[in-house]
Amino acid sequence: MTNILNNKWFKFALTGGIYLLWVIWLGNFWWLIGLVILFDNYISRKVHWAFWKKKNPPEGKQTAVAEWVDAIIFAVVAATFIRLFFIEAYTIPTSSMEKSMMVGDYLFVSKTAYGPKMPNTPISFPFVHNTMPLLGSLPSYSRLIQYPYRRIAGTGKIKNDDVVVFNFPEGDTVSVRLQESSNYYELVRMYGRDQVWGDKRTFGDIIYRPVDKRENYIKRCIAIPGDSIKIVNGQVFVNGKAQKEIPGIQYKYQITTNGSPINDKILDKLEITRPEIDGSDSRYIIALTSGQVKKLADLKFIHSIERYILPADKIDPSLFPNDPGFGWNLDNFGPLWVPKKGVTINLNLVNLPLYKRIITVYEDNDLKIKDNNIYINGIPASTYTFKMDYFWMMGDNRYNSADSRYWGFVPEDHVVGKASFVWLSLDKNKSFLSGIRWKRIFTSVK
Repeated sequence: MTNILNNKWFKFALTGGIYLLWVIWLGNFWWLIGLVILFDNYISRKVHWAFWKKKNPPEGKQTAVAEWVDAIIFAVVAATFIRLFFIEAYTIPTSSMEKSMMVGDYLFVSKTAYGPKMPNTPISFPFVHNTMPLLGSLPSYSRLIQYPYRRIAGTGKIKNDDVVVFNFPEGDTVSVRLQESSNYYELVRMYGRDQVWGDKRTFGDIIYRPVDKRENYIKRCIAIPGDSIKIVNGQVFVNGKAQKEIPGIQYKYQITTNGSPINDKILDKLEITRPEIDGSDSRYIIALTSGQVKKLADLKFIHSIERYILPADKIDPSLFPNDPGFGWNLDNFGPLWVPKKGVTINLNLVNLPLYKRIITVYEDNDLKIKDNNIYINGIPASTYTFKMDYFWMMGDNRYNSADSRYWGFVPEDHVVGKASFVWLSLDKNKSFLSGIRWKRIFTSVK
C-alpha cells in the first residue's frame, strides 16, 4: 500500500482526477491545460515550477526561507480556493438580525448552497474585501480585468426564510467619508446630488464599487422570485399566507410596570441587550422575541405588555421606492410583487418607481420618460421582461434593520451564500472569557 501511495502515476491519477472534476464543475475547459502542468510536476518533471525552492538542494534539504515561502504560498492558495468555492467566514457587526444572529457572532457561509459566484474583479489583494487595511479608502482590487456575472452549480436554490449573505445593492456608489453611517442614495435624497458630489470636505470622494466588492449584508429572505409580499400591522404575508413563526424575530413592545424598574439581572437572564431599551422606570419600549414576551409576562411587577405597531396612515417617505405615491411604513407595506427572470410585466408610470432601479442599474438599460411615455433604450415601452431573479430580504430585528423595505430588491448576482453555522460568539460588552456565548458555538443558523 505504501508503494502504491508513493507511486508517481498514482499521485498524478488521483490529483488529476480531482482537478478534472473541478474543471467540469467550473465549466471552463480552458483550465484543462492545468493537467499538462500536473503531468509535468508528477511524471516528466521538465519544468521547475516551484522556482522559489532549489531544484536539487544539498542533502535534500531546503533553506528555512524557502520552506516558509512554500508554506505561505500553499496556505494562501488553499485558503483562497476554499473561500471562493466552499465556505467563507463572516462576522455579525450590527443588531439587525437579533435574536437569530447576535452582534459578535462569527459564522461560516456556504458558497456551495446556492452555487459559488465567480469574481467580477479577479485581481485583488487576498483576504481583504474592498479596501486595504490601515490605508483609508485605497481599493484592495484592480478593475483592469472585470468579468460579467456568472454562477456555477450549487446544491440548491434560495428558499423562503433562508438566512442569506449578499452584496449590498445600494453599495455601488459610496461617499468615502460617510460610508459607515449613510449610503450614497440617502445622502443624495437629503442634500441633493450636486452638493454630495461638490462638497469634498463633507462627503469626500464619491467612488464606484463592482458588485463583488460592495459591503456584505446578512438578512432573511422573506420572498423569492414570483412571490407577492405584503405587511399588515406588522404581520408579513407572502402569497396571501402569514409568514411562519421564527423564534428569533423581534418586534417592539410597550411594557408598563407597577413602578418597579426592570433591573440588569432580569435583562441578562432574558438576554435583552441594553441599547434596545427605551423608556422610564415604569414604562418601556423594548424589542423582544415572542419567547421573551412570555417570560416577562410571568413577572409579578409587569402590569401590561402591548405590541407596538405603527398606524397605517403614518407614512415613512424614506422607505422604498422613495416615491410619494406609495404611502407605506415599516408595519404596513405593499402589496409588492418580486420580479422573476423571464416574466414580462405591464409597465406604466404608476408601477415604474418599483422597478426603475432594476431596469436602469441592475439590468443596464437606458430609461427615459417623455410626454408621459416610457422609453427603454430609445424604444417606447409598455412592458418589461426581467433578465434576472430578485429577492426580498428583511432583518429579524424588524425595527432596527436597514433592509429591502428601505432599498428594495436584491438581484441574484448580489447573492454570496447561505449562512451555515456559528463557530464563535462574543459579547462585546463583556471581557473575553466571560463574553463567550458558549451555547451559540457550533450552532446551525435557522
